[in-house]
Amino acid sequence: MLHLLEKENLIGALLAIFGHLVVSIALNLQKYCHIRLAGSKDPRAYFKTKTWWLGLFLMLLGELGVFASYAFAPLSLIVPLSVVSMIASAIIGIIFIKEKWKPKDFLRRYVLSFVGCGLAIVGTYLLVTFAPNSHEKMTGENITRHLVSWPFLLYMLVEIVLFCLLLYFYKEKNANSVVVILLLVALLGSMTVVTVKAVAGMLMLSIQGTLQLHYPIFYVMLVCMVATAVYQAAFLSQASQMYDSSLIASVGYILSTTVAITAGAVFYLDFLGEDALHICMFALGCLIAFLGVFLITRNRKKSIPFEPYISMDAMPGMQNMHDKGMTVQPDLKASFSYGALENNDNISEIYAPATLPIMQEEHGSRSASGVPYRVLEHTKKE
Repeated sequence: MLHLLEKENLIGALLAIFGHLVVSIALNLQKYCHIRLAGSKDPRAYFKTKTWWLGLFLMLLGELGVFASYAFAPLSLIVPLSVVSMIASAIIGIIFIKEKWKPKDFLRRYVLSFVGCGLAIVGTYLLVTFAPNSHEKMTGENITRHLVSWPFLLYMLVEIVLFCLLLYFYKEKNANSVVVILLLVALLGSMTVVTVKAVAGMLMLSIQGTLQLHYPIFYVMLVCMVATAVYQAAFLSQASQMYDSSLIASVGYILSTTVAITAGAVFYLDFLGEDALHICMFALGCLIAFLGVFLITRNRKKSIPFEPYISMDAMPGMQNMHDKGMTVQPDLKASFSYGALENNDNISEIYAPATLPIMQEEHGSRSASGVPYRVLEHTKKE
């Protein structure tokens, strides 16, 4: 029995590694497609190129592999293996995308990334080796029993209270910290992976001949899976508008993995019957993987946001109006809308009186002086 569980763990781990690797390749293919179109005179849209569609096909294939992996291995093993996609992206970004670097800057820029990749690989090995073996069949009866167990109900109560508090501070108190937003994502993500494992396990049993689709719990889990995934993507989109992608990747991985492993340990009892050594080595693998992800994203070059307008402060002789809260151009870090003026109703005057230099001309006499220009003042009514 133990040998069978270890075999299923290995199959699930290989499917997860394959899926995350293929997803990483797919994302870099689509990135390569956008870069190539931006640097050429090709008038085609990105979705009309074969490269982009190949990337989309590979992404669906990779996500299917990750989805199937939940049916074979414990949730606590599958979730941390998303570090594989970061390892692959760090290597492909240098080789495939051909990110520019000078030989003298190679060690300074990429030594931490390669050290992070090495640590992440070591952490992945420890995760696979010391993963819990308490994997049970995902039948409707088992999932219903776990759903109404008092440890999970207590966990759900704590998670709902914490989620509501974070959402209140985020919406009402403008607590836009990256930790607050990504903790909201992690709490939703923990429910997503719990439901994904239930749906994948029941589908796998149905394919093997033990039909599970007549249980109402299957459709409850399916609806929860879709709903939490949608809201999770919405919060991630908001975070990507305010923070750098490397920061989101590192903090998001750490928080999501921690919360998801906790949810798996409570709902599916992943670590039930495991000895202390295996649990400690598994935790050590997680910590090493966390450190590896931090180092991979630490030296990633931050992207400079594209500004599709001429900056007013860059024009000589122009007064900088940003200091007084009167922004003419949109701030791309907070909004993607163009040409919109900020609300300045509390300012009595939108246009401050312009000050033009007094021009003096000499007409053969030193006493002759030019008449200063008359400046019209524009008020808010105008």
